[in-house]
Amino acid sequence: MTTSPQSISLVKDPDRLEARLKEIPLEPGVYFMRDAADNILYIGKSKRLRARVRSYFRDNHDHNPRIALMVMQIAEIEFIVTDSEAEALALEDNLIKQHQPHFNVLLKDDKKYPYLCITWSDDYPRIFITRKRKLGKTKDRYYGPYVDVGALRRTLHMVKRIFPLRQRPQPLFKDRTCLNYDIGRCVGVCQGLVTVEDYRKIMQKVAMIFQGRTQELEDVLAAQMEKAAEELNFEYAARLRDQIRGLQSLHSQQKVSLPDDTVSRDAIALMADDQHACIQLFQIRAGRLVGRFGFVADAQSGSPGAILQRVLEEHYQTVEDVEIPAEILVQHDLPEAEMLAEFLSKRKSRKVTILLPQRQSKADLIEMVERNAGYELARTQRFADRNHQAMLNLAELLDLPDLPHRIEGYDISHIQGSDAVASQVVFVDGIPAKQHYRHYKIKNPTVRSGHSDDFASMAEVIGRRFRRYAQDPEMQRAGNPDFPDLVMIDGGKGQLSAVVEVLRQMNLMEDVRVVSLAKQREEIFLPGESLPLDTEAEQPGVQLLRRLRDEAHRFAVSFHRQQRSDRMRRSRLEEIPGLGQHRQKLLLGHFRSIDYLREASPKQIAEVPGIGPKMAQQIYNYFHPQATEEPSVS
Repeated sequence: MTTSPQSISLVKDPDRLEARLKEIPLEPGVYFMRDAADNILYIGKSKRLRARVRSYFRDNHDHNPRIALMVMQIAEIEFIVTDSEAEALALEDNLIKQHQPHFNVLLKDDKKYPYLCITWSDDYPRIFITRKRKLGKTKDRYYGPYVDVGALRRTLHMVKRIFPLRQRPQPLFKDRTCLNYDIGRCVGVCQGLVTVEDYRKIMQKVAMIFQGRTQELEDVLAAQMEKAAEELNFEYAARLRDQIRGLQSLHSQQKVSLPDDTVSRDAIALMADDQHACIQLFQIRAGRLVGRFGFVADAQSGSPGAILQRVLEEHYQTVEDVEIPAEILVQHDLPEAEMLAEFLSKRKSRKVTILLPQRQSKADLIEMVERNAGYELARTQRFADRNHQAMLNLAELLDLPDLPHRIEGYDISHIQGSDAVASQVVFVDGIPAKQHYRHYKIKNPTVRSGHSDDFASMAEVIGRRFRRYAQDPEMQRAGNPDFPDLVMIDGGKGQLSAVVEVLRQMNLMEDVRVVSLAKQREEIFLPGESLPLDTEAEQPGVQLLRRLRDEAHRFAVSFHRQQRSDRMRRSRLEEIPGLGQHRQKLLLGHFRSIDYLREASPKQIAEVPGIGPKMAQQIYNYFHPQATEEPSVS
C-alpha cells in the first residue's frame, strides 16, 4: 500500500515542507494548517505570510506544548492573499467562525464568567443569562463575559422592571395571558397582543443598555417623552419618565473620574503567572463604568501584548459596530496595533485610537483595571491550587506516573432497563470541561424495559469510546489531548470487571488507567484487586472523584429524563391510527406539549399544516373518548 505524501506530517518530509514554504508569498493574508485527514487544525493571519508560517517549523523556535503538538500534525498548508492586514483580520474572523479549528482556542472555556444573550433569531426575542455561548444562530447576540454575575442579575432584573418584556420562554396558558401582562411586566407576547415590529423596538432599547449606550438611550427616551407630552399623551409620557428614572438609578453609582468623560473608551489589562493570564476589560461610556468583562487565557500562549491583542480581536469581532469605542487603552504594546486600529476604524466608520497611557488619569485607569485583574488571578490561583492538590493526592493514591490532566467519568441511567443511556463527563485539571461531554444511547438489544444490565451497558459505552484508539494505536500516544489520563466508572467491582474485559479485548489495558467508585461507601476499586483502596472520605483526591461521579450521574439522569419524556410523548401519539412520525412532529411543534393538544378543539387541531378535518376529529376523539357530543370541525 502506497502512502500519499499528504498523509505524512510535513516535519517528517523536509523536502516537501521547504517546497511548500517557497510557494507561500511575502504578502498579507490568511493561512490554513490541515492534518492528514484534511481537517483544519489552525487558521491564522499575517502581514508577511511566508515568514509567519516558516516560524512554526524553525528548530530553535520555543513553542508551547499545545502549538508543538499542532506542528507535529500539520500535513498541508493553504493560504489566501488579501490586499491589506485589516482585510486579513476580517477574513480570519469569518473563517474561524465557520470552521472553529481546534487549535484556535485562546481563551479558556471553563464557564467561569456568564454572558447575556438576546435571541434576535426569534420573532419575539428572549433575553437571559447563560454560561454557554452558542454560535449556531448568527442573529443571536451575546454580551460579556461579565465578571460580576450578581451585578448582571440585578441589572437584568431592573431592566425587566423598566421595560415590558416577555418573561417566559413558553407561554403559561394557551388561550389567555398570565399575571405578568396584568401588572404591566409583559405586553402579551404569548397571545400576539403586540406586533413583532413593536416588540423588537422595545428589545432594541434594552440592547442599548448592554452595549454601553445608556446615556444615548436616556436622550432618546427624553425626546419621546417631550413629544408625547406635547401631543397630550400623558399616560405614555409618564411611562417614559419612569423608564428614564430607572435607567438613571441603574448607573447612578458607576461614575469614573476622567477629564474628558464625553469620550467612549475601553481599558484592558492583565495579570499572569506561569500558567494563567486573567484579563479584565472595562467599558467606560460618558464617564460611567457600564461593563466589566473578564477572560482567562493560557499564559504560555504568547507575550502579554500578544494575549491582549488576541483578546481584543475576539471581543470586537463579536460586538456590533456601535459598541466599538473611539479610544482603547492598553497595558502593553500590541504587536499589530495599527492593523487592529485600522480594522476597527473601518467598521466604526470613525477613527479608533489605541493608546498605551504613561501618566495622569488614563494611566491610573489602566492601573485600576490591572489591580482588578490581579484579584481575579489570585482567585484563579486558589482554585487551581485546590485542584492541583487533589490531582497530586489522586496520583499518589492510584500510583499514577503523572498528574491526571484529563479525567473521564461514566455512568448509566435507566428505569428497569427502559430508555437506558450513558454519560461521559470530562474534567481537565480538575475543572469540568463541558465542551467534551457526551451522551450515549445504549444499543444492546438485551437491555430493554423490564431487563437491565449495567455491566453490559458500561462495557458497550467504553467499547464505543475507545474503539478508534484500538484501530489506530498511534492516536493514544502521549500528547493526544483527547486521550484520558484516568477513567472513572460509577459502580463497584462488577462494572469495573466488565470494562476491564472490553479493554483487554481491544489491547488497551496498558494505555487506559481505569478505576471505579462505588456509591454506598465511596470505595475505590482497582482492576484485579478484590478489596477497595484504603482511603478517607475527606481526602482531596477522593473528593475530586466524587465530584466527577456526581457530575456524571447528573448528566446521565438529565439525558435519561429527556429520552423518557420524548418517548412518552411519541407513544401517546403513535396510538392514533394514521398519524405518522411527520404529522406527530408537526403537532408537537405547533402545540408544544400533549397537554395543549388535549385541550384543543377539532377546529384548532385542523389549523396545523398537514392535518385535515377528518384527522383532527380523530385526534380529538382519542383524547376525549367519553364525549357524547363531538364538536364539529367546520
